[in-house]
Amino acid sequence: MMSATFRGALERFRLNTFGKCFPVSDGGKVNFKKQACSQSGGKPVLIYHIMLIFNTKNTWIVFLWMLGATQCRTQSAPVIAGTIQMSSDWKPMVYLVQPRSFAEIASNYSGLVLDSASVAADGSFAFPKAPKMDGDLLVQLCIQKAGNRFPNQLLDDNPLISNYMPLVLKQGQALEIRAEAHRFQASFFIQNPSAENRALLELRDIRLRAYQAEQVFLNAENPADEHQLLEQEAALHRFQKPLMDFADSSAGFWPALVATRWVSLTGDYERIPEFIFRQCEMWRAKLPETAWAKQLCQAGNREKLPVMVGDQIPDFVLPMSSGDTLNLHALLGKRLSILDIWASWCMPCRRENREVLAPIWAKYKDQGLQILGYSIDSSPAAWKAAIAKDLATWPHASHLSGDETPFLQTLRISTIPANFILDADGKVVAKNLHGEALEAFLEAYFK
Repeated sequence: MMSATFRGALERFRLNTFGKCFPVSDGGKVNFKKQACSQSGGKPVLIYHIMLIFNTKNTWIVFLWMLGATQCRTQSAPVIAGTIQMSSDWKPMVYLVQPRSFAEIASNYSGLVLDSASVAADGSFAFPKAPKMDGDLLVQLCIQKAGNRFPNQLLDDNPLISNYMPLVLKQGQALEIRAEAHRFQASFFIQNPSAENRALLELRDIRLRAYQAEQVFLNAENPADEHQLLEQEAALHRFQKPLMDFADSSAGFWPALVATRWVSLTGDYERIPEFIFRQCEMWRAKLPETAWAKQLCQAGNREKLPVMVGDQIPDFVLPMSSGDTLNLHALLGKRLSILDIWASWCMPCRRENREVLAPIWAKYKDQGLQILGYSIDSSPAAWKAAIAKDLATWPHASHLSGDETPFLQTLRISTIPANFILDADGKVVAKNLHGEALEAFLEAYFK
């Protein structure tokens, strides 16, 4: 039998340590019974009727009691919970996906799947515990179409129906969300979001507005003619600009990274190297030791980016159509020069020759404008025939080495048509202006 003194001490130990989860029975036995632990909100213990006889093994009694009681813990609130309005064409699951690098943000099939949760018939779901975190964590909450076996597939061709939403998880802060499956990102709502999640929602809205304004051109898979090709590029830049403005003014690192990836989901910044370089410089200064900032700067490495606005154009030796070999700087105009990169087989280039450059040349050549055409043709006959047919009477140069031309490698570009607008000293003052944009720039410059 257990003495009254020991029973009293054990009872006080039980009450002080475990509250009323584990009652002590009368007599010489203690029953560990499955309890709800309602007073503490804890989980029920998983040990059912372990019987211990109190004799001289009091030390073992306390040890085993503690072993069982450690399983009665306070139940914390879910780290992410909410409701999703589902439909039959969506799988009733929601996935927590972690991009492990800058390149994996908003990247298809790339993120690490941290967890998943079932979506109940009423649309509710919950992730009961937070993933392992060392500070704030950028994640992507996503859903998948029925039958899709890839939990980290991100549908992003059309932001209006994107199936994921970037979020920032913070230690000790739970997220309550709601969304509609068929327009998951567009409808995503966070109750009382943190500053960074509020910024991500704002960024989402900016992207949606920009996409809706330009979607006719952005969705055109096969533009009908060369004019539409140039208009599609112009539409892409108009779509990108508000996202770039957001990133440039962002106080939050994670929203800026998401915006930078949304600017180009393919990671192609050839036409906007100044933007990715600015982002690198900004966050390298603020977070010099952060791995993510270093990865950003791999994309924004100045030595690998094309010649940018503000740079001096390389003084490359060029073989001219006349048969001469001249340095580029010797060909510069007195006030302004257009270095135009083209090819005889490039229809937008040919249209630009006829409809834009020829009138510009006639209007401004006596006011100090120079145009220098550089072709990436490989056929001298095709090159010279195109010059004659387009009435492109300004100076022309080419190595006639096709896409592998050393001049393009020096400029670090691979896309045409391309142009560099140079001042009298060869400094780049503008780039890749075409059509009306180029005409407006020249009109303002020569006023």
